Amino acid sequence: MRYWLMKTEPSDASIDDVLAMPDRTVAWYGVRNYQARNFMRDQMRVGDKLFFYHSNCAEPGIVGLAEVVKLAYPDQTQFDPDSKYYDPKASFENPRWVNVDVRITRKTRLVGLAELRAHPELARMRVLQRGNRLSITPVDPAEWRFVCEKLLKDCMVFAEAAA
Repeated sequence: MRYWLMKTEPSDASIDDVLAMPDRTVAWYGVRNYQARNFMRDQMRVGDKLFFYHSNCAEPGIVGLAEVVKLAYPDQTQFDPDSKYYDPKASFENPRWVNVDVRITRKTRLVGLAELRAHPELARMRVLQRGNRLSITPVDPAEWRFVCEKLLKDCMVFAEAAA
């Protein structure tokens, strides 16, 4: 099992929006960075856990926990000329972009950037690195465990999975 941090803009798909969706599940659409795409396509597996992270908002941070429930498949927005995610170089025969489906397992309190940065145990966490703009980043199992056990004390079941 792997662990991830996946960013979304709450104006596009907030945790509350996803909680209101059928099965609390959303296709992680619109990723247009090759490294983030490759994480979804090549490394994510059903059952992987993730931090659901709000970005580009007044207070960015972790707002929930989720899991991957469907492996990578072509992102349909790349084929839609009316979509802001349209890619004229993509074709049905050779799609360039993928998404995975994720299901929210728990809404948490906000764990903001300042709080994450305050812990030396998280100093190497990729979301905290200068210049990091990736919408999807791997999370080390020790980082996952620390956030769950020390910062989100109410999600011990997820910390046990990282042990």
